[in-house]
Amino acid sequence: QVQLVESGGGSVQAGGSLRLSCTASGPSFTRYTTMAWFRQAPGKEREFVAALFRNSGHTYYGDSVKGRFTISKDNAKNTAFLQMNGLKSQDTGVYYCAADPTIILSSIFEARQFDYWGQGTQVTVSS
Repeated sequence: QVQLVESGGGSVQAGGSLRLSCTASGPSFTRYTTMAWFRQAPGKEREFVAALFRNSGHTYYGDSVKGRFTISKDNAKNTAFLQMNGLKSQDTGVYYCAADPTIILSSIFEARQFDYWGQGTQVTVSS
């Protein structure tokens, strides 16, 4: 089991920045657990945003956020971060943290492949 608690959402004007945090706990969580962020806008499917695969240091991003968002992790605090810069109105949505100890690389882009989810945090970007 892995429990995920997100924080850091809010409202910001276009061009602004936010940093989301996701703190993990539970017996199944280790430093090798893959951490990811997805988002969901009203009426749309959950969309891949970013992932940090196991403890490899390799990061992956959705095309719409490349160059603007950065995923990172603090192993000592069991916390993953999503630094979001240059926010646009189309970035608005509920952002979810996801984790999975055994997911394979080819599956990290699909929300349905992750076993553990946070409660979500709202991000609203006004233009």
